[in-house]
Amino acid sequence: MMKVFKFFEYAYLAIMCFFAYQAYVEWGQEGGRSFLYLFFAVVAVFMFFFKRNFRKRFDANNKD
Repeated sequence: MMKVFKFFEYAYLAIMCFFAYQAYVEWGQEGGRSFLYLFFAVVAVFMFFFKRNFRKRFDANNKD
């Protein structure tokens, strides 16, 4: 089960890469959504670290 949690951690990094790329592509376009994509990229990075911290805490509690 822990491998599934670890997979989803890194899925957030893949999502971050996608949104960062989309922000880069639409940066110069008028009416583009580049700031929205950058916001989602930052949220994805935050979720990666949050899930990682939560999983490590969960592992530490289960070892006792």
